[in-house]
Amino acid sequence: MPLQKRLDPQPPELKAPWRTGARIELQIEARAFARDIVLPVADKLDPQKAEMPKSLIDQMAAKGWFGITIPAEHGGMGLGVFEYCLVSEELSRAWLSVGSILARGQGLGTQTIDDARRLELLRRSSQGKWIGAIALSEPTAGSDLAAVQTRAIREGDHWLLSGTKRWAGFALAANFIEVLARTREPKQGEPRSAGLETFLVVKQPGTFPDGMTGRVIDKIGYHGFLTWHLELDGVRVPEGDRLTGLYGDEGADADLGDFAAVQRGLNIARVHTAARAVGVARAALEDTWAYLQEREQFGHPIGEFQALRFALADMAAEVAQARAFWQQVAHLLDQGEAAESESAQVKLLATEMAVRVTNRAMQLHGGNGYTTERRIERYWRDARVTTIFEGTSEIQRRIISDRMLPRA
Repeated sequence: MPLQKRLDPQPPELKAPWRTGARIELQIEARAFARDIVLPVADKLDPQKAEMPKSLIDQMAAKGWFGITIPAEHGGMGLGVFEYCLVSEELSRAWLSVGSILARGQGLGTQTIDDARRLELLRRSSQGKWIGAIALSEPTAGSDLAAVQTRAIREGDHWLLSGTKRWAGFALAANFIEVLARTREPKQGEPRSAGLETFLVVKQPGTFPDGMTGRVIDKIGYHGFLTWHLELDGVRVPEGDRLTGLYGDEGADADLGDFAAVQRGLNIARVHTAARAVGVARAALEDTWAYLQEREQFGHPIGEFQALRFALADMAAEVAQARAFWQQVAHLLDQGEAAESESAQVKLLATEMAVRVTNRAMQLHGGNGYTTERRIERYWRDARVTTIFEGTSEIQRRIISDRMLPRA
């Protein structure tokens, strides 16, 4: 019997215990937006290594997605990590960078010393009018952020920032850049991170502030926004734009509350990355599902060959496993659990899975997969970066093992 073609694979729906009416509606809305709005833009602009248009960002802002995790009293949707990752998975299925840009809202760049200013920025963030970039890494400081050498020198009621930053995505188009800098050297007995502070460099989108220049880093994938290498030479930041409770000790209470807030942010970023990786892998799975029914060899659709069917089955199982895992960890975070080891585990497993699945999808597409005529090569390129950003796979393994075994 010939294979009955089914070229409209149904994406997975939420299942108990995660299924609620509101979540299903949110998933359906995000899925339709990804399919009808994002995917055509990605198909056009990704080959050009171009940035996503502001009109696309504005449409996401109108839906309230930059404020998913911001409390309703500050203009946000008042939802949790689960819903944030749910929308991001759907958007990443169309274009990874669009699933990523949501993280540049959600209250980023709002932890200012002045409470009134913080509340104003929270509302702007929830409206998608306060979208930022992050400049943490340097040429010699990546996973080891304690090695940051960018300096912040106090001058009256301002700070002057000087140094080099690398991997600052969206820096030119952003409303602000969070810059990690050193205000002093650690004292004897202090951790190496002592003296590190985060500063809010406010700017006009499309320009760099005085004292800052940048050049674009030419990436092999993860297009949609440009990634910048920045040089800072006396960038002036008011004292009121020094952020609190993030990395350093000045301006932050040295108590467990601040540490827990920082750690929670890192854990959310890891689960968010896992959800994005699942979205990319799901795209490869669904496109391959269709291709195995379209492509014919030896008088039959290649989907009739058992080896290819079994490969597709393995891909589907791996994607479903990673999805179930990120949903579980997101739920734990929403319940107030620390879930540090679980966040590292899901980031590790989901991103490594995305690399395997997209690689296998390219293989199942044969020569057609190794062209720019199909989206598979985009998924393959984008999946690879998920094992690197937000903490490499090696860093995740270190976190997991350090929670399991004592260290000397």
